[in-house]
Amino acid sequence: MMRAGLLLAAYIVDRLVGDPRRLPHPVVGMGRAIAALERLIRRFCYKPRSLKRGGVLLPLIIAGGAWGLTVLVVWLLSRLSPWLAWAAEVWLISTTIASKGLKDAGMAVYGELLRGDIPAARKALGMIVGRDTAGLDSPEIVRGTVETVAENIVDAVISPLFYALLGGAPLAMAYRAVNTLDSMVGYKNDKYRDLGWASARLDDVANYIPARLTGLLLTLCAWLLRLDWRRCWHTVRRDARLHPSPNSGYPESAVAGALGIRLGGYNVYHGVSSFRAYMGDPLRTMEPEDIRLTSRIMMLAGTLFVCLCAAAAWLWAVAWR
Repeated sequence: MMRAGLLLAAYIVDRLVGDPRRLPHPVVGMGRAIAALERLIRRFCYKPRSLKRGGVLLPLIIAGGAWGLTVLVVWLLSRLSPWLAWAAEVWLISTTIASKGLKDAGMAVYGELLRGDIPAARKALGMIVGRDTAGLDSPEIVRGTVETVAENIVDAVISPLFYALLGGAPLAMAYRAVNTLDSMVGYKNDKYRDLGWASARLDDVANYIPARLTGLLLTLCAWLLRLDWRRCWHTVRRDARLHPSPNSGYPESAVAGALGIRLGGYNVYHGVSSFRAYMGDPLRTMEPEDIRLTSRIMMLAGTLFVCLCAAAAWLWAVAWR
């Protein structure tokens, strides 16, 4: 019952407050720890084989440390007051969720497009994607925004809640550490191919079940929002496996199917063009309204999932009694 209350309270805090800049955020500390540990590993590891071995230390120390430190903080606070420990867990779990931040970022692009300010929309999109945004027209800006919001439904909403259900704030913080590692060192380029392989693989494993749950959940959301849920489910089954990531294809293909649009195509990264497999069918031209609809789908998915998690925790408590 306490776990159910934790999830509901943490999700409400994120929806209302998000990540205020004036408050310290655990991910900032994780980023600094990752950068410091990377420098230390590179000081002693030079060859590809030694870098691969050193790369195993990153998730062990960072994710393990996030879990252990959270356990210690919650335990110490529980010595003072159980309610203080509970409040701390609520806040810590809320920092692993980013539904409000994700929605705000997407809607910032949406607002600029509605005003007809394409340069400002490109700039707003550039704040949340790694691709080059200069020269993008309105449909391509919409595509980049929809892809980013859809992909992050797993990383920023469903996975943190999933691990909070299983292990409270400690496991949710460990997941966020794994995800932060992947975003910092999990690249398949010359610099991180050897050092970041373990972090990238662990992130794939951590998101494997939540991503597939998200595919089912988004189909339900499409039905509730009176979108095309049949095409949503069909597109997931047909296109999710085409994505280069073993997990990101599930939310992206689901959103593409529900909206009747086609995601994927050519993107430019630092001047180099790269093709990503198409997902969905181009039944119509993408328009700014698709950003708002994707944000609605994302927020509904988070709400449904946290309610399902709370119900599962309650049923477990009843069965255990």
